[in-house]
Amino acid sequence: MGERQKNFNDKSLREIQKESLLWKKSLKENDESTEPVESLSGIPIEPVYTPEHVAGTNYLEDLGFPGQMPFVRGVYPTMYRGRLWTMRQLAGFGPPEETNTRYLYLLKQGATGLNSTFDYPTLRGYDSDDPLAIADAGRGGVAIDTIEDMGLLFQGIPIDNVSVSLVTCQPICNISVQSMYFAYAQSQGISMEHLTGTSQNDFMMETAITIAPGVLRPEASFRLCCDAIEYCTRHAFRWNPVSFAGYNYREAGCTTIQEIAFALQNACACVEELIRRGVSVDDFASRLSFFFSAQSDFFEEIAKYRAARRIWGRIMKDRFHAEKPRSCALRFHVQTAGASLTAQQPLNNITRAAYQALSAVLGGAQSVHVDAYDEALCMPTQLSSLTALRTQQILQHETRTTHTADPLGGSYFIESLTNEIEERVLSLMDEIDTLGGMVKAVSSGWIHSEIAASAYEYQRSIESGKIKVVGVNCYRNEEDIPIEIFEVPETVEVQRRKLERIKKERNNQKVRAVLDSIARACESNENLMEIMVDSVKERVTVGEVSAILKAQFGTWDPPLF
Repeated sequence: MGERQKNFNDKSLREIQKESLLWKKSLKENDESTEPVESLSGIPIEPVYTPEHVAGTNYLEDLGFPGQMPFVRGVYPTMYRGRLWTMRQLAGFGPPEETNTRYLYLLKQGATGLNSTFDYPTLRGYDSDDPLAIADAGRGGVAIDTIEDMGLLFQGIPIDNVSVSLVTCQPICNISVQSMYFAYAQSQGISMEHLTGTSQNDFMMETAITIAPGVLRPEASFRLCCDAIEYCTRHAFRWNPVSFAGYNYREAGCTTIQEIAFALQNACACVEELIRRGVSVDDFASRLSFFFSAQSDFFEEIAKYRAARRIWGRIMKDRFHAEKPRSCALRFHVQTAGASLTAQQPLNNITRAAYQALSAVLGGAQSVHVDAYDEALCMPTQLSSLTALRTQQILQHETRTTHTADPLGGSYFIESLTNEIEERVLSLMDEIDTLGGMVKAVSSGWIHSEIAASAYEYQRSIESGKIKVVGVNCYRNEEDIPIEIFEVPETVEVQRRKLERIKKERNNQKVRAVLDSIARACESNENLMEIMVDSVKERVTVGEVSAILKAQFGTWDPPLF
C-alpha cells in the first residue's frame, strides 16, 4: 500500500506491537472477555485497534482529501459544509392523486427531494385492472398506468426545481415510467436538461432480487437498463439514469461484502456495454449512482461506504481510463434498513433508524431516506413520515455532524475495517469475473444461490440469539402499544375508470402504430427509450408496453434453490 506513515516508523511500530501483546495478556489475567467478536458480515473485530493495524496505509494514496482521488473521504471538497445531503423521503401509495398530496405535505415540511415508489403491478409491467395483479394495485407504492397518472402524481410540484427519484426498480417498468416522466416534463414546457433526479433501473432487481415467474431474460433486462443510460447521456445529462440497488440486495439477504461487490460489478457491466456502444466513459460515468443500505452494524456501515468509494475510484481510473475526476467519484443514496424494522415494539424503530441514518451521514451519503417506525406494520402514516423527516432535520441542524468532512477518518478501527472490507469486496468481484461478469452470474443462478445462503445464515443467527434484536429475541414486552395503521385508499376502481375513459378517448390507431414501432425496435439495436418518450404521449399503458417487450424478448423463470 506504499510507504508507512512517518509518525509510526518500524521501531515505534515494534514497540506498539510489544505493548499490545502485554495488554492482551493482562485481559486474560484479569478475566476480561477475550471471546471472538465479529461484525455483522463476519469480519473479526479486535478488542482495540492501534497504529499497527493500519501500518501499511499511505495517506495520500489511500486516503487523500475529500473531493480528490481516491474519494474515500468524500466526493466533495467540503462535503456537508458546502452541500447538505438531500432529505429524500420515500412515498407512494394508492392512486397518484393520493400520493401527490403526501408529496406536497413532505415538501412543505422541509423535504428537499422526492422519492417515488411504485406498486407491484407497475413495477412488473401490469395495468392496475389486470386480473393477475389487481389485488396489489396501490399497495406498497403508487399505481401508474399512463402518462396522465404521471401528471396527477406531480401536479403542483415544480419538477424543474425539485430532485425526484423514481424507484423504477425493474427495467421493464423503468422504460415506461421514466419515459412518462420525461414526456410529462416536455408537456409542461420543461427542457429535459433542467431535470435532476434518479431512476433506479437495475436489471438485477428484475432477475435476482424481487424475482417472480415470467420476467424478462437477464440479457434483455440489462439491455433496457443500458438503453436508458445511453438516452439520458444524450438528452437528460443532469439525470442519473441508473442507481445500482445494493440496498435491495441487502434487504434480500446479502452481506455487506456482497452488497458492495454485486453493485460494483453490475456497474462495471454497464460501463463496459456503454463503451462497447461507442459512448465515451467521461460522458456518462459521472451520472451513474448507487443505492446502499444502512444496517445496524454502525461502524461496518461507515467503513463500507468509504471502501466502496475507493474501489470505484480506482476501477474507473485504472480499468476504464476515466480522465475526469467526477467520473471516478462514487455518489450514493442511503436508506435505513427496512429489514431491521420490527413489528414488535415499533417505536424502537425510531431509534434504530436514527443511528442508521447517522452512519450514512458519517459515511458521506449524498441523499438519505429514513424509514418510518410503522413500516413493519403498514404503509407509513403522515405522523410516522413526519417523524422520519424530523430525524434527518435533527441530524442536519442539531448534531453538528456536518461541520467537517469524514469525521471518523484516521480512526485506527475505521481505517482497518475499511481496508478489510475493500479486500473482501475485491476478492468477491474477482470471483464474479471468473464467472463471466454480472449478467452471466445472474443467468446461471449463482447470484441467487449466494443470496439465499447468506439470507438463511442471517435468519438462523437471529433465531439462535447470536444476533440480538431488541423486542424480538431479547427484552421482549408483551404489552401492546397502540399504533395507527394506515389504510391504503381505494385504487382499483379509480384506476379502472380512468383506464376505461382513456382507452375510449385516445387515438387507438396511433396507439397500435407506436406499439408496432416498439416491437420493431426490440428486434434491432435501436435505443428503445428514444422511441418510448414519444410513444407514451399517445397514452399507451404500462401493461401494453410490457406485453410487447415480453413477446419480443421472451420471458425467463429465475432459478430456485
